[in-house]
Amino acid sequence: MTPTRLAFGGGLLAAAGVYGIVLGTLLTDHEWWPPGDRTPAYYVHWTLVGVFDLSLIATAVLDFGGWGLPLPAAVVGVVLASLGTALFVRGARTMQSAETMGVTGHLHTDGPYAYTRNPQYVGMIVGVMGFALAVDSAFVAGLAAAHVGWVWLLPRAEEPHLRAEFGDAYDRYAARVPRFVGIATLRRAVAPENS
Repeated sequence: MTPTRLAFGGGLLAAAGVYGIVLGTLLTDHEWWPPGDRTPAYYVHWTLVGVFDLSLIATAVLDFGGWGLPLPAAVVGVVLASLGTALFVRGARTMQSAETMGVTGHLHTDGPYAYTRNPQYVGMIVGVMGFALAVDSAFVAGLAAAHVGWVWLLPRAEEPHLRAEFGDAYDRYAARVPRFVGIATLRRAVAPENS
């Protein structure tokens, strides 16, 4: 087996572990996500994410340019990766680092959270898709797709916890602001004072 396939396989295994945690939360009565205040689930989740991230980077280095996309695709990829990273950082700065990593915190409804309930996840999705284009690797695109899938599921696993923690305040917020991006996001971006 080649080093590229080993790195790719490691990323898929780590992603499968994250899916197990998230789907276990969605399909059972056990709450593994969000992981809470330094529980075993916290350490397992972030170890799997770390392994996935290292595998993604290793795969990108080993298979850079392996897909054969035209140069404009790479340029679009760099732009998307930059935008996604900026949105992720902006969302993370609004929260404290422990909250960003799934530890209990406050309900944030301003800044980027006024446009989307999950600006960090939107940033991750846009960023990792852009990264796959910029790197020009089918293997990285496969890992990026796995990442997008679990990020798409994470809010669904978090929302019951947020409703239990913040009650009606969260329900009012969820009714006003879309989970990812929607018409309300666009309206607020165009005319924030009218939203």
